[in-house]
Amino acid sequence: MRKGQNLYKKAKSMIPGGNMLLSKRPEMFLPENWPSYFSRSKGCKVWTLDDDELIDMSIMGIGTNALGYGNKEVDTAVSEIIFKGNMSTLNCPEEVYLAEELININEWAEMVRFARTGGEANAISIRIARAASGKDGVAICGYHGWHDWYLSVNHNDGKDNLSKHLLPGLQPLGVPKSLKGSVYPFEYNNFQELEEIVNNNDIGVIKMEVVRNFGPENNFLNKVRDLATKKNIVLIFDECTSGFRETYGGIFKKYNIQPDMAMFGKTMGNGYAITAVVGTRSVMEAAQKTFISSTFWTERIGPSAALKTLEVMRRDKTWEIITEKGLKVRNGWTRISKKYNIPITCSAIPAVSSYKINLKNHLKYKTLITQELLKKGFLASTHFYACTEHKDEFIDSYLNELDNIFNVISKCEKGETNIDSLLDGPVCHSGFMRLN
Repeated sequence: MRKGQNLYKKAKSMIPGGNMLLSKRPEMFLPENWPSYFSRSKGCKVWTLDDDELIDMSIMGIGTNALGYGNKEVDTAVSEIIFKGNMSTLNCPEEVYLAEELININEWAEMVRFARTGGEANAISIRIARAASGKDGVAICGYHGWHDWYLSVNHNDGKDNLSKHLLPGLQPLGVPKSLKGSVYPFEYNNFQELEEIVNNNDIGVIKMEVVRNFGPENNFLNKVRDLATKKNIVLIFDECTSGFRETYGGIFKKYNIQPDMAMFGKTMGNGYAITAVVGTRSVMEAAQKTFISSTFWTERIGPSAALKTLEVMRRDKTWEIITEKGLKVRNGWTRISKKYNIPITCSAIPAVSSYKINLKNHLKYKTLITQELLKKGFLASTHFYACTEHKDEFIDSYLNELDNIFNVISKCEKGETNIDSLLDGPVCHSGFMRLN
């Protein structure tokens, strides 16, 4: 067994679930054969513990590195901060400079609070919005983290309400049952469903992703904004994933819609931990009426990395670059699938695209794709998160190899080959599963 797989086997005996993030579990990609750990990374390349060089054509740190791994300018800025000191009894000035830049980006906003993870930022925004509105009720659409307030949705009527927002089959164990009925989910583009929730419950907050798998229809976002204004509801846009991928800031800019609050994360620090909650003064001032405080939200690396990352993004218009690269890959998927008559559905914005094979054996085919591309030197699955370092030669080589694999899949569908005989290990997981 290679070093990565051997270390992961040890990890599962000591760490519940094997690691800290579901999306990075090896079982989500290639059970028993995924490299699992990296020794170093640079650009869009990753080196394993066995020092194998791989091109990352998958999720790029779960979308954290739009400028590529180890961006020289960002890393230099962080290195300088490390030598000057990351923590002290006094506050870091960079948090003020970063707040100023985020307010400049979001002209409707007037105040900012910082955290280090998307889940924290989502929880902070909910606390502030509830304090500002004076109401506990929240209507949600999309994925918004792991905290109790969000997972409590699955206590409602004993239903699997988060199956279309997070993942199916998730039991809200450890989440107080007393939170039942405090958060209500609605489907994207289903304004009538949202309107019914608002009319029949004491809703003070609407939190949603502006775009995830597909865009708004029938003036949906405008209707949501109008409803929130009419009912005096705080409207929050979760831009932790979509932010800075199609505009310099939130994707809501494309639709000329302004929220009352918005969260940014993922791309903002190019691999360094930093998230932000921005909002209007009338809403954000409510943070002083409650208690929101954490020691490591005051460290200096995150804000410093974000300042340099935003500078590079603004200068190079990186959102245009990654969108172009994402479209090239997505168009390649479509072309290859049509060539071999393999039905697929592409989802999400171009810079964080994914596809699903619409066939009975889709998980087996997904496993085969990951398995065979790994043999060719690619970290890949059915996702592609673009970064500025994804050179055309890498994309072309990846698509050429994928073409060969789809040819094999077509033979499996014709009965000429048995998919089970082609797999070197177990089939990948589709969602949450117990490992230990």
